[in-house]
Amino acid sequence: MDAEDRVRQAYQVYYRRLVAQVFGLVGDLAEAEDAVQEAFARVLAAPRSFIDADDSERWLRVVALNVARTRYQRRWVFDRLVRAGRVEVTPAAVPGLSADRVALLAALRRLAPPTREAVVLHYLADLPVGEVAATLGVPTGTVKARLARGRAALARFLADDPAPLSEEVPHA
Repeated sequence: MDAEDRVRQAYQVYYRRLVAQVFGLVGDLAEAEDAVQEAFARVLAAPRSFIDADDSERWLRVVALNVARTRYQRRWVFDRLVRAGRVEVTPAAVPGLSADRVALLAALRRLAPPTREAVVLHYLADLPVGEVAATLGVPTGTVKARLARGRAALARFLADDPAPLSEEVPHA
């Protein structure tokens, strides 16, 4: 099987799962799809590193996460406006999602990016802690600490009487 066929096969197997994982991180379906498509475009540009990878799905996930991180850094102004409450993401702005799902995505966006990455990969992508650590390139203890902080922060953010904004997890 040549490189293009292997990429095509990987696309059919991994695309939807990777989009769901990146969507959990960025909260924007179009942005998630773009990041994953960019990851596949990079595979086509340099297929050897993808083919030689021990775990092709992890390789694609890392590339897609890096693309999403780069885009996230470029969109920091908008994110600051959302966190400050000057721009509101409403259920109507995200068609097909329930109000609970929009609330969860808004709460995830309030987490520090490293914490959000760990939470999304572990709880939404259903990856074990070791796989999350390998994907993010950090020790498992760091992932466990981020998960604990993330759970505590999400509990506050999603409570009926949420904590004030000053108690948000600091963004690094």
